[in-house]
Amino acid sequence: MQIEVLKSKIHRVKITGADLNYIGSISIDEALMEAANVIEGEKVSIVNINNGERLDTYVIKGKKGSGEVTMNGPAARRVQPGDIVIIISYARMEFEEAKTFTPTVIFPDETNNSLH
Repeated sequence: MQIEVLKSKIHRVKITGADLNYIGSISIDEALMEAANVIEGEKVSIVNINNGERLDTYVIKGKKGSGEVTMNGPAARRVQPGDIVIIISYARMEFEEAKTFTPTVIFPDETNNSLH
């Protein structure tokens, strides 16, 4: 049996932009992606601390070291620049493997999205 478990989490980062006219997705600073073990194109859930919105999208690589976390496309209506979000990815794995799996969780500085 396979189950879906937490794979990675970027805990509390600030939305730096919301681009309604972009095709879709969330652009994330490449340094944050690397630290959180998230790859371009990966499906993620976005949880908005400010308004309770929760949505799924995929990741686009942002400029490394920029602090960028930009919501793109129609989902841009569900965030505002300055909102604090949690970005979560999941993985499917065998039940026994999941018992010993350790997810990657990072806690950037939410004032500028930098890693400590």
